[in-house]
Amino acid sequence: MPRGRSATYDDQRELILAQAAQLFARRGYPATSMNQVAEACNLSKATLYHYYKDKSSLLISIAETHVSKLAALVAEEEANPHTDEERLRRFIYRIVEEYAGAQDAHRVLTDDVRFLEAEDRERVLDQERAVVAGFARAVSALRPGAPSDELAKPLTMLLFGMINWMFTWMKPGGRLDHAAIAPIVADLFLGGVGAVKLPDTAATTPVAAADQAVAR
Repeated sequence: MPRGRSATYDDQRELILAQAAQLFARRGYPATSMNQVAEACNLSKATLYHYYKDKSSLLISIAETHVSKLAALVAEEEANPHTDEERLRRFIYRIVEEYAGAQDAHRVLTDDVRFLEAEDRERVLDQERAVVAGFARAVSALRPGAPSDELAKPLTMLLFGMINWMFTWMKPGGRLDHAAIAPIVADLFLGGVGAVKLPDTAATTPVAAADQAVAR
């Protein structure tokens, strides 16, 4: 009878993925070796191969785990009975919150998916497209009577441009953390520069900030 997995197996896998994502994000996928991943995890190379058969399987797992979380939050919010504005705000706030805890994985998703085999790459990209499509539907819903089919995706990509780049300039411990910046992004996108207000510092998470914004 084969041995069952130890109680720490999943925890060890998560640690490996986190360390590999950090190395890929900082060094680049091609420049990172399995030896370096093993060293970062304080594992032998043989033990690392017990969890992941090669570097490509690590990349697939990092990308799929991250993008599946994004797709799941979009599906969850679409299923909830929000107004059109509430839905888009919650999309923005929740995806900022997800990015804040997964910056390395997101950089890997953005920069390194091109190194996957075609079948694996398309599977990841299909999930990314589902995320973009969900946002585009929310954007389109706020443009009743407008030719939104043509503009929904470009507007969505402009929105993602704001969200994706914020972590390249935000300083850890600065006045504007991810909880504070999420409502600024939403206000700017929905109402323009004049609609932007300094968020209440009592809102400790993007979702808490979303609830405050909806109540305004």
